[in-house]
Amino acid sequence: MQAENNLLKERVNLFDGISMVAGAMIGSGIFITSADIARTVGSPGWLMVVWLITGIITVIGAISYGELASMMPDVGGQYVYLREAYHPLIGFLFGWTTFLVIQCGSIAAVAVAFAKFSGVLFPWISEKNILLEAGFLKISSTMLVAILSIAFLTWLNTRGIVTGKTVVNIFTSTKILALAGFILVVFFSMRGIESWEINKAVFWDASKIGADNQATPIAGFALVTAIATALVGSLFSSDAWYNVTYISGEVINPKRTVPLSLILGTLIVSVIYLFTNWIYIRVLPLSGTPDGIDVAARGIQFATDDRVATSAMSIVFGDYAAIIMAVFVMISTFGCNHGLILAGPRVYYAMAKDGLFFERVARINKNGVPGFAIIIQGVWAILLCLSGTYSDLLDYVIFAVLLFFALTIFALFLLRIKKPDIPRPYKAWGYPLIPALYILTTTFIMVILLIYKPGYTFPGLVIVLLGIPVYYLWRRFS
Repeated sequence: MQAENNLLKERVNLFDGISMVAGAMIGSGIFITSADIARTVGSPGWLMVVWLITGIITVIGAISYGELASMMPDVGGQYVYLREAYHPLIGFLFGWTTFLVIQCGSIAAVAVAFAKFSGVLFPWISEKNILLEAGFLKISSTMLVAILSIAFLTWLNTRGIVTGKTVVNIFTSTKILALAGFILVVFFSMRGIESWEINKAVFWDASKIGADNQATPIAGFALVTAIATALVGSLFSSDAWYNVTYISGEVINPKRTVPLSLILGTLIVSVIYLFTNWIYIRVLPLSGTPDGIDVAARGIQFATDDRVATSAMSIVFGDYAAIIMAVFVMISTFGCNHGLILAGPRVYYAMAKDGLFFERVARINKNGVPGFAIIIQGVWAILLCLSGTYSDLLDYVIFAVLLFFALTIFALFLLRIKKPDIPRPYKAWGYPLIPALYILTTTFIMVILLIYKPGYTFPGLVIVLLGIPVYYLWRRFS
């Protein structure tokens, strides 16, 4: 096993690390999530506040994870932190949930988003174009493209970390340039648009859209609750930034590179997200009606299929907006999925080395990567695609994601007590106040979700708890 472990090569530098963080974060969420947030909080100002809170939470999380990454620059990242701070069971529950839902479900969802937007350019790719029907199983051309994209990226990542990081760098750079171009082009085309004046008049007038599509003013604790529930979408749009910790063992000078990658990558993307939403409220009225005759009448709240970015782009490019934005999202989702497929198998590899996953998953292939781990991840993601349940699973797992975030940040406090002598080349800024604020914030959001969205949160908790008997059975029979 030691000889195989030595095959993992340190090939990832700081630029690669930042690209991996930013590339994993930027998927399709930033282009569509703001519509649902706008319906939940009902005002331009509070829309921006939701994204600002998301950015602050994400950057604080990255700052705190940086200390853990500098202490334990091992393959598996967050799995290792939880195992060392608490118990192998907690690490297993994270790995179990990551494989079962978080990583593979995200891969399936992003692949389907890629396929759907490909259909804008190639009409043959459509959910209505059924290629195969056998009982409950229906394979459309959209599903076929999604599956083929997962299979291709899975194969590509078995070719080695150098190939993987090169593709990440290309697509992340393209995504950031595309978003920056979108911001600049729309900004310089805003002259004569009245949307900003409309939004300024109701900037802080919070309201919530009900089932009848009517707005009800909200204030006080109702507003706090609305913001907390709205954060679900924006946090998911900013998720996966921690994936770079999974490949710490393949990073050059990981004690410095991984913390810097986390902080700089999350900061760059959070700032881009804020500017993107600022552009949205500059060119589109936030409020609208679902049967509006044009993009201005539908507003951000009722943008067609929630494609806010496409609506904003149509102000500048008219009928070509859908095609331009489809290309943007295709690039974004393809690059995002590549990063997810690259990073996730390192968690399963670390679990297998601890005897908590199939022994073959801990093997390194001739290209110096955990090839079998990459393959089984691809197979499970494809099965989730075929089942069509990945979207529901992702909705359910937001509680689990926040739970593991809070546990990982709390690990900072535990490890400073349990292992004070471990070298910490980087220490979390603002400790203990800033990490404590993060824990309190995520805990508050979890409580709100448990109360107001039990249909989403309790199934996620069940998925995590199901891992407990699996852990003990695995330990007994492995």
